[in-house]
Amino acid sequence: MKRLVVITLCGVLAAGALVMVVTRDAGRATHERATYYCPMHPQIAADRPGECPICHMKLVKRETAMKDICYLHNCPMLEPGKQCPMLVVAKAGEKVTCPVCGTHVAEAAVSSSSAPGRKKILYWTDPMIPGFRAEKPGKSPMGMDLVPVYEEAEAGPGSPTTPSGYAPILVTPQKQQLIGVTTASVERRSMTKTIRAAGIVAHDPELYQTQQEYIEALAALQQARVSQFPEVIERAERLVESSQLRLRHVGLSEEMMQEVATWTKPDHRLLLGGAGQFWVYASIYEYELPWVTPGQAVTVDVSALPNRSFPGTVKAIDPILEHMSRTARVRILVEDAGGILKPAMYVNVSIAVDLGEVLAVPEEAVFRTGTQSIVFVDKGQGLFEPREVAVGAKADDFYEVRAGFTEGERVVTSGNFLIDSESRLKAALQGMGAPGGEHSHGH
Repeated sequence: MKRLVVITLCGVLAAGALVMVVTRDAGRATHERATYYCPMHPQIAADRPGECPICHMKLVKRETAMKDICYLHNCPMLEPGKQCPMLVVAKAGEKVTCPVCGTHVAEAAVSSSSAPGRKKILYWTDPMIPGFRAEKPGKSPMGMDLVPVYEEAEAGPGSPTTPSGYAPILVTPQKQQLIGVTTASVERRSMTKTIRAAGIVAHDPELYQTQQEYIEALAALQQARVSQFPEVIERAERLVESSQLRLRHVGLSEEMMQEVATWTKPDHRLLLGGAGQFWVYASIYEYELPWVTPGQAVTVDVSALPNRSFPGTVKAIDPILEHMSRTARVRILVEDAGGILKPAMYVNVSIAVDLGEVLAVPEEAVFRTGTQSIVFVDKGQGLFEPREVAVGAKADDFYEVRAGFTEGERVVTSGNFLIDSESRLKAALQGMGAPGGEHSHGH
């Protein structure tokens, strides 16, 4: 009876093993036939389009001409007792790295010339102990095997060019294509910054009256000096000083006051229309004022007159800002030979500022954090380095570069939001200094 039971159990086990082998072979054949897979979880494959059940990313078509090489990385930040849900995928010739802990995993190249052993090892480290380095392989103080850091992967938060809170990252060409990474060169270019502002054709009775008072005060001072009475001269001088102070308060420059002093009557262009010249007042924001100076050429457009523009010249900038809008009034003298402009008419003002030939970086490459300007520099071989730079004026979708770049370097212009997130994540993980801290893979 016992012998019969043993024979029966052996038969059942043999049948089960045969079923497992057949099922495994069938699954392997199905996987090999599959033409669609998840780039983040290559173990998910199908023979038709669909979604990855782990990350819900759309499956992409596998190119049969290129063979993917997958590495199951024993991540040191893996939560104990749980299987790592991610594979590191690359193609032949690519460097691969763990997307969670940033550890260099392996070289996907099959040739011996590109094997990691042929590359220079800078030092050995434990990814769980930030800053720990060793000259030779062995065990870390936490009892983990040390991993090598190769020359091409050397970069980290300690690098003098790396901003705080960021870390260089390696992104395989396959992943770059998936997230749409594009780059552009930092190069010298001629830049012209155009300042645009809303304006109004001046109708300024207050300034007209102030000019009248100033002209009369100057005439009274001349008569007082003829009389040669000290008290009368002193009173007339105080009246002139008071008129000058009012003119400064309403925005006239010293040069304009000297011009008014030669007149016999106020500027009628402040009140009436007609052919000739008009005053236009434009409101320029505080941060744009450094690029506006008297004597600059101006173009004035009128919404009521399409395809018609008027040339003008900046004559003065008010010394006092409007505290609510943070703007300063710029006084522009506009030529209007036809007498088309009318007092109080709204206009649009454009001031072209020639910045000369400067080193420039595309606008979309710059992250403005409020305290820093961050760009990601393409160092080649999939390595992207975050860098803090100093930028100046913005013109024609470019920023003027003042510090942080050399001509010819390439910067990321598209896909940099995802690179930024991964760089910050890597820096945060490298900054986890508590031994034994748990971390689980995200999907």
